[in-house]
Amino acid sequence: MSTAVKSTYNDQVLAGVGGFASLFKFPGGYSKPVLVSGTDGVGSKLLLAQAANEHQSIGQDLVAMVVNDLLAQGAKPLFMLDYIGIDKVSSDKVAEIVSGIAKACRQSKMALIGGETAELPDMYFKDEYDLAAFAVGVVEEDKILNGNRLQVGDTLLGIASNGLHSNGYSLVRNLLLTRAKKTWSQLDDSLQKELLRPTRIYAASLIPLLNNNKIHALSHITGGGLLENVPRMLSNQTAVEINWGSWPIPEIFQRLQETGKLSNHEMLETFNLGIGMVAAVSADESAEIMNQLKKSGEKVYQIGKVVSRAKSQQIINFNGNEPWKEKA
Repeated sequence: MSTAVKSTYNDQVLAGVGGFASLFKFPGGYSKPVLVSGTDGVGSKLLLAQAANEHQSIGQDLVAMVVNDLLAQGAKPLFMLDYIGIDKVSSDKVAEIVSGIAKACRQSKMALIGGETAELPDMYFKDEYDLAAFAVGVVEEDKILNGNRLQVGDTLLGIASNGLHSNGYSLVRNLLLTRAKKTWSQLDDSLQKELLRPTRIYAASLIPLLNNNKIHALSHITGGGLLENVPRMLSNQTAVEINWGSWPIPEIFQRLQETGKLSNHEMLETFNLGIGMVAAVSADESAEIMNQLKKSGEKVYQIGKVVSRAKSQQIINFNGNEPWKEKA
C-alpha cells in the first residue's frame, strides 16, 4: 500500500504519509495563483461494490468525483487526502481500496499525500465502509471558470460519460434490487459490470485545453444531472439550448427509465444520460477542440449553444423530441 501511495508523489511532495501532517511545496510558474478545493464521496454505489467484494474500482470513483469538480473551475489538481471509515480494518481490503485511489491519482497527475483510516465497529455493520476525499488544485486568477468568459453563441460540447458514474444509485438500487426483490448476486453479469463501471476522469483531456484558454465554461454532470449542473457554469446573463438527439443515450438509462417508468424530468435531474462534462467553447474553434478531445480518447458531441437569457426564460431549453414522455 505504501508503494502505491508513493507512486503518486512528485517533486512538490515534501512529506507525505506517516507524519502528523503532509507537506506540499507550491509549484512555480504562477503569477496570481488561486487555490481551489473540493471534497466528495462515492455515495451508495459503495453498497454495490461491497456486495460484489470489488474494492479497487471504487477508488477511481472517489478520485473522479473530486477531480472533475476541480476541473470545472479551471483548476489543475495538485494533491488529495482520503478518509476510510470501516467496521474492522482488513489489511488486504484497505490495500485494495488505496491501490485504486492511488492509480486514479496517477491518472489525474495528482499526489495522494495523506489520509485517515478509522476503525469504527460501533458505526458500521460487518464488512461495511465509507470513503471520502479532499483535494486541492490551482488556477491562475484570470483563468478561473466562473461564467464570466461565456459568450452568446458559444458551442456546447458534451463529453461522454461511460455510464452512470457515481450518481443516482439510491434510485438505481431501489429499482433494480428493492422493487425487483433481488440481491446483487441475482443480477446478470453484464448488469453488475455496468453498475460498477468506474467514473471517467477527464483531467488528461481537459488540462491542455484549460492551459490554452480554449474552454469558456465547464460543468461536471454529477448529482442533479443536466438540469442542476449546467446552470452552475452560466452567468446571470446567459442560458443554453440543448438539442435532443445530438448524442446517444446509453442503454442503461433506457433500462432504468422503463423499469421505473420515470419521466423526462426525473431522468434529467437524476442521471448524466451519457454526458459526463459539458464544455462551452468558441463556435469558431469548436471543430478543432472536438478533434483534440477525440485524439485524447474522448467521445464528444456538439449538443447545443449558449444564448442570451431573458428575464422570463428558462435557463435550459431543450429542442427536439424528448426521449421520454412526461407523466400525465
